Amino acid sequence: MPHTNGNADAKSAPAPSAFFNQTLEDPQKALEVLKSYEEADGLSVQDLIDSKKHGGLTYNDFLVLPGYIGFAASEVNLDSPVTKRITLKTPFVSSPMDTVTEHEMAISIALQGGLGIIHHNCSADAQAEMVRKVKRYENGFIVDPIVITQDTTIGEVKALKEKWGFGGYPVTEKGTMNSKLIGIVTNRDIQFEDDDQSPVSSVMVTVKDIITAPAGTTLLEANAILAKSKKGKLPIVDDNGNLVSMISRSDLTKNLHFPLASKLPDSKQLICGAAIGTRPEDKIRLQKLVDAGLDIVVLDSSQGNSMYQIEMIKYIKEKYPDLDVIGGNVVTREQAASLIAAGVDGLRIGMGSGSACITQEVMAVGRPQAAAVYNVSSFAAKFGVPCMADGGIQNVGHIVKGLALGATTIMMGGLLAGTTESPGTSFVSREGKLVKAYRGMGSIDAMQDKKAGAGTKDSQKSNAGTARYFSEGDSVLVAQGVSGSVAHRGSVNKFVPYLAAGLKHSLQDCGRTSLHELHESVRDGKTRFELRTASAQLEGGVNMESYEKKLYA
Repeated sequence: MPHTNGNADAKSAPAPSAFFNQTLEDPQKALEVLKSYEEADGLSVQDLIDSKKHGGLTYNDFLVLPGYIGFAASEVNLDSPVTKRITLKTPFVSSPMDTVTEHEMAISIALQGGLGIIHHNCSADAQAEMVRKVKRYENGFIVDPIVITQDTTIGEVKALKEKWGFGGYPVTEKGTMNSKLIGIVTNRDIQFEDDDQSPVSSVMVTVKDIITAPAGTTLLEANAILAKSKKGKLPIVDDNGNLVSMISRSDLTKNLHFPLASKLPDSKQLICGAAIGTRPEDKIRLQKLVDAGLDIVVLDSSQGNSMYQIEMIKYIKEKYPDLDVIGGNVVTREQAASLIAAGVDGLRIGMGSGSACITQEVMAVGRPQAAAVYNVSSFAAKFGVPCMADGGIQNVGHIVKGLALGATTIMMGGLLAGTTESPGTSFVSREGKLVKAYRGMGSIDAMQDKKAGAGTKDSQKSNAGTARYFSEGDSVLVAQGVSGSVAHRGSVNKFVPYLAAGLKHSLQDCGRTSLHELHESVRDGKTRFELRTASAQLEGGVNMESYEKKLYA
C-alpha cells in the first residue's frame, strides 16, 4: 500500500501511474511488457547520424545508452584490426606529428598493444633510423643482429652502445651473420676499460665459454635454455658453428611486463608504422623505410582523394605487396571509394577536427567527426577495410563514441602529445603548470621546419607539413594548424593503460564484451544512442564551485 507524506490513509493518494493514466501491471511481467513497444528506447545509429534531421554531429552531441552488465570489465576484449592483415590488442594509434611520434613513442605505445606512426617531418635517413630502433627493440629470434669482428675496438663498441642503446654484440670471424662465432662482448666486458683502442678480442667472452643452441631450436626451447643459463644472450649456430640468429634475455623480461605488445608472430619484433607524403621523392623515402623493416605505411594528406595518393597506393601495392597501406584522410563515402578501389588496407578518417587543426575554419572544408566516422566506416565495412578515427579525441568517452560509430582504431595527437615519450619540449607555463609543446602539422612553425630538407635552401619542398596540405610550391603559406602546448600527462606506460581500462568499463556499461560485439550490436540496432542538447551537455559535466580532476591513480 503506498504511503503519503504525513497521511497514513492512502485511499485518497493517487496511484504511482496516475500521471500516465495507465492501469498498473504485474511487476513480474515487466520484461514481457517491454516487448510490446514497437522499438527499443533511444535512437538507432542510422537515426542518430541523420544529417538531414540533426545536422553534422560531433562526439559531444550524443551519448551511448547503457545495456545489461553480466560480466566483469576485465573480461572485455579490445582486439581490433588496424589494417586488413594486422590486429592490435588495444585500438590506440599515435599520430604522425613531429611533436607526438618518434621512436620512443612508437616503442612505448606498441608495448601497450597499440601502434605508433612515426612522422616524416625529418630526413628520410632519420626516419628510417627511428623505424630501425623500433624493430630492434624487442625480438624473438634476432635474425639481423649487429655483428662485429675480433679487431673491432672497444671505443667502436661503446659508440655502438651509444647509438643503439644496448651493449651485447656477437663476434664472428668475418663480422657478419653466417660466419663462425668466436665470442661475445657485453657491457660488463667494456664497462671499466679505459683503452678505447684495444680490440674486443682482449676482453670478450670466447666461444668455449658461451652457451649456444643449434639451428632448428624453437623459440620456446630457446627461451627455456636462456632462462636456465642465466646469460644475457643465446646465439643460435649451425652444424659448422656459424651464427644464424640470436635471442636476448631482455626480450624475455619485456614479454613478462608487456603481454599485450603489438608484435609480428614470426619474428616477435614490435610492429611499426611510418608516414610518407605522395611526392615522387617519397618513393625513395619509402624504400629506406622498407629496408629498415617497416610494417605499415600511412599516406599523410589532409585530403586523401587525390590523383597523387591514388597513384602512390597503386605503386606501393605493386612494388611492396607485403606492406600494408593506410590511406586518407577522408570524411565522405566518395573519398573513401576512390582509395578502396586503389587498394588501401585501411583508412584514416578526419578533416579539421584535431585540437591543433583549423582547416574547417580557414578552408571551410571538412566534416564534423561523428558524422564522418559513421558514414565512411559503414561504407568501408562493406569491403573489409578497417577505419581509424583521427581527430577530435579529448577523453575516454570520445574514444568510445568513435569506436561505437564504426572505427576499429583511434588515432590520437594532442591526447598523447603531453606524455613523457612524445618528442615535444617540456616547460612551465605562465600559470605555473608543467606543459609540453604541441603543434599541428599545418601550423606555420611545422611547415617552416627545415629538418626534412636537411637545412637545404628548398627545404619547404621536402617538409611534411607543406606536403600534407599541398603547399610545397606556395610563395605564401596558409596555416591550417596552430602551435601551442598541452598539459603534461606523465608516461604512456600509465596513461594508455588508463585509456584501455576506461574503454573496458564503458563497454561493460554498454553490455558488450568486445569491440566486435559493439560494432555488431550498433549495426543491428541493439546498442542505442541519445542526442544531447546544450543543457544536457552542461548537466553531464562537473557542476561545482571548485574541484580537482584526477584522471587515474
